[in-house]
Amino acid sequence: MALDVSVLLISFVVLLFLNVPIGYCIGLATALTMLVNMDFAPAASTVAQRVATGLDSFTLLAIPFFILSGNLMARGGLARRLIEFAKAVVGALPGGLAFVNIISAMLFGAISGSAIASAAAIGSFMHPRMVENGYDPAFSAAVNVSSATTGLIIPPSNVLIIYSLASGGVSIGALFVAGYLPGILVGLSLMAVAGIVAKRSGYGSTERVTLVEAGKRFFDALLSLSLIFIVIGGIVAGIFTATEAAAIAVVYALILSMLVYREVKVGDLKKILLDSATTTAVVMLLIGTSMALSWVLSFENIPQNITASLLAFSENKIVILLIMNLVLLMVGTFMDMTPAILIFTPVFLPVAASLGVDPLHFGIMMVLNLCIGLCTPPVGTVLFVGCGVAKVSLTEIVKPLLPMYVAMLVALFLITYFPEITLMAPRWFGF
Repeated sequence: MALDVSVLLISFVVLLFLNVPIGYCIGLATALTMLVNMDFAPAASTVAQRVATGLDSFTLLAIPFFILSGNLMARGGLARRLIEFAKAVVGALPGGLAFVNIISAMLFGAISGSAIASAAAIGSFMHPRMVENGYDPAFSAAVNVSSATTGLIIPPSNVLIIYSLASGGVSIGALFVAGYLPGILVGLSLMAVAGIVAKRSGYGSTERVTLVEAGKRFFDALLSLSLIFIVIGGIVAGIFTATEAAAIAVVYALILSMLVYREVKVGDLKKILLDSATTTAVVMLLIGTSMALSWVLSFENIPQNITASLLAFSENKIVILLIMNLVLLMVGTFMDMTPAILIFTPVFLPVAASLGVDPLHFGIMMVLNLCIGLCTPPVGTVLFVGCGVAKVSLTEIVKPLLPMYVAMLVALFLITYFPEITLMAPRWFGF
């Protein structure tokens, strides 16, 4: 067993340092580990079978639908309308444009479920306006990058669907409801830090609008915001499943973008569908190879051994959760969220469950933890998208990102050690 684990770890780390894409790193490391135990033909057959089995889930069908709906919304003018609404609400405050960026990202994330789409759509609209109003470009990019991750906690969220799969069937509806208060907490934490920085830097407010204009902007954004109630309300009420809700989100986004707002033309659909298919293919490759690796880990009894080792080290819930958070923070700096959730959920969830941690609470804690990794070099995908949109370098953005990291870590601490923040809403809705 020691040899198998060594082959797995060494091959994975070597491939990662050679800059091999993470999906291939996981798949090749899994295949090499299987070759230690059997000949080439059965090893290849087993890995292929586990990849196929890992993708054989009706629940996963929600992911391409949510990706497609997110792309339609990003191109269909929804981001601009949400930004105008957010400006009416908080734009008059000192540092108002930073608040607008954060609230817009939260709202757009609650509709699209994509951090990358949020960073691109909100950032491309907000960054030029923030710079025009005297904001430091690096600070503007830092606000956009950090706030974009709230869309992965506030539902609908693809990573919460993946956690449901990895955890053995935690209710997707319950996870969606559980994500609201933690997501809002993260957004408020980022706003608090942005407000302090804005005050120290002398960033002023943006336009003040009349009550009538604010109402007009609200109604202009109402159709976009309605998608939240349609999707989440339908799931909570038991009208449709998460997969059916994702399909409904596509139809709604298509009608809104093409027939109501008329910002997506028939000719645009080819590129939108191609981009959605490409993103789906990447995600599904990560899921398939990660599920194969999870099977190898279970075959080698690694989750059981880690559980025993952690409990032998300490049975104090506070200490164990701290260790898990530190490990996941480190993992998030070099691994994408999808494989991290699929690999580490079977490892850490049994430990958490043995200490009485609710799977809903653990899932939100884990997702938030890994969201921080999306803003962290060297592999932070949202970080690089945000830098590209703002045209700032990695070295420029790191300093203004530091206080944002602190805000997210404070929110992570509160969510980790005060489980009611996560569990309150699901209990209200009877989960």
